[in-house]
Amino acid sequence: MRFFLASIFFLSSFFNAFAQERAVLTTDGAWCWFSDPRAIYTKNGNIVTGWVTKSGDIVAASLNVKTADIQQKTLYSKLEIDDHDNPAFLELPDQQILTQYTWHGGSKNGMGVVQHTTSAPGDISSFSEPLVFKPQTPELLEKFKRETYTYANPFILSSEGNKVYSFGRWVGFKPNVITSIDNGKTWSDPKVVITSKELNTNNRPYLKYFSDGKSKIHLIFTDGHPNAEPLNSVYYCYYENGAFWRADGSKIAEMSQLPFHPSDASVVYKATPETGKAWIFDIVINKKGQPVVAYTRYPTNEKHQYYYAVFDGKKWNNHHIIDSGKWFPQTPEGKKEREENYSGGLTIDPLNPSIIYFSHEIDNVFEISKGETGDSGKTWKITPVTRNSTLDNVRPVIPRYKKKSDKNVLLWMQNKKYVHYTDFDTSILWKILE
Repeated sequence: MRFFLASIFFLSSFFNAFAQERAVLTTDGAWCWFSDPRAIYTKNGNIVTGWVTKSGDIVAASLNVKTADIQQKTLYSKLEIDDHDNPAFLELPDQQILTQYTWHGGSKNGMGVVQHTTSAPGDISSFSEPLVFKPQTPELLEKFKRETYTYANPFILSSEGNKVYSFGRWVGFKPNVITSIDNGKTWSDPKVVITSKELNTNNRPYLKYFSDGKSKIHLIFTDGHPNAEPLNSVYYCYYENGAFWRADGSKIAEMSQLPFHPSDASVVYKATPETGKAWIFDIVINKKGQPVVAYTRYPTNEKHQYYYAVFDGKKWNNHHIIDSGKWFPQTPEGKKEREENYSGGLTIDPLNPSIIYFSHEIDNVFEISKGETGDSGKTWKITPVTRNSTLDNVRPVIPRYKKKSDKNVLLWMQNKKYVHYTDFDTSILWKILE
């Protein structure tokens, strides 16, 4: 018996030590940061996430943090080799899991939103066969001209009878929204949410979302892509009770009045030639109900600066965190980098927005660090999460819907190769944080 107990103690100690080190979730997986939540905590305490393999498969995974057990299921074989196609996840009230993803705009292989739902609560092995649908109407296509489908961002609002909302860049090359009152079995016609004042079907605002799961869905967004918009600014609004609202609570538009223009929303950061264009990475809500935003400024394409913004009830307070280096894609020698604004990335802890995790360049390698602020972003204490790495560590994320009882886990990409979003060989790592 003593030997048995000692063995248990040894194994427990070994696992506890192991759990604090970075561990590999998969050696073949990549993701973008505009299909979210790309990782969630489920009610049973597991983490569900997913990725795109280097051969173009779409994979879902479940991580039991307590035992380090990992289950995987291929959702779609050889969709396409493109990291924009990673799945986003939503746990439904009956603990079934809904996932959605898309082709990147559309290709010879297909176009539309792809959806699966589990048949057993929390069990990714029970994901259904893929269902492909195209959220569009002839009237919307006639008005907004262009049909593409990129990204999916599903959320649920309990105050609206568990209505499901899904956002993506679809008709018009613009942010669209659809809703479901039957857990995603059927969907409403889409609405274009945001558009340029003069319709430009090459203009594409980028959005990040955060939902409290009750009554609000918070949005941050840009004028467009920083490659195309020299003064790409950052805007904020939230959806609640059938309408979209500014940070100060003034109404932008009812759902029936959509779309609105970026300038109709609250301005988080107004870009100037001196301070640089911007791109967005994360948004959460603090304990006061105030939006907290993480984004990047680019005074030049080779100088990426991380910023943290908090709305205090009257104004946005923007604070510099750190200069993060330049882009992380491995530019082929003699070639011009195609994605100069691909920063390493930031994520905010949704339960404690005073803590962030970010990827930045140290000695020519991208490492992950933790930032902690006690004064709403004015000053930062920075400590290492990874160091002395031989491979780049990028695109960190804290899974959404974390409960206080859940282990605090960080996920991120590690790049053996990342030349382009269609040319990569990357892993997904995870670590239990102190």
